Amino acid sequence: MKYFLCLAVLCFLYSCEPDYTPKPYGYYRISFPEKSYQTSRASLPYRFQLADEAFIENDPAPDAEAYWINIVYPVYHAKINLSYKPIATDTTLARLEADCHRLAYAHTLKAESINEHFYQQDNGNFGLLYIIEGNAASPVQFFITDSTRHFLRGSLYISTRPNKDSLAPVIEYLREDVIRLMETMEFQK
Repeated sequence: MKYFLCLAVLCFLYSCEPDYTPKPYGYYRISFPEKSYQTSRASLPYRFQLADEAFIENDPAPDAEAYWINIVYPVYHAKINLSYKPIATDTTLARLEADCHRLAYAHTLKAESINEHFYQQDNGNFGLLYIIEGNAASPVQFFITDSTRHFLRGSLYISTRPNKDSLAPVIEYLREDVIRLMETMEFQK
């Protein structure tokens, strides 16, 4: 009887230990509004379509040049910095393209990969989109040009510590706006 009682107590104590399963770290669910766009109305040598939830501000940097702007997404604490340069000669275009390439690939220390996507419009404008995967400070960069007079470079920045897992939905959502900007870009003649 004592043997049976000891066995029952041991089985009871052993069976009461909970099986511990660690839960993965989770992030808040972000719901995005339906996309709607409007044509930019700022007095710039270029225009494009931007999301209704964004607004344009002049670049506040002390070294900002004429027609440099930020597209601000206050809900996501994000900005798309746009830097405009007029093209004077073919060597200027080559130098500007090389600068964009250098700035995008400066993220190779934190990037897992950098994918390049070429875009060309029917009106002759063309550009390159850099999608930088990983914990990079600027996960999307691009340029677009008409190759003769206008050159526009852009970078997406989110005002928080880079974390590819938690920011992935926001980056993907804003990447669509960057692509829309590139596809609808019109330079003044």
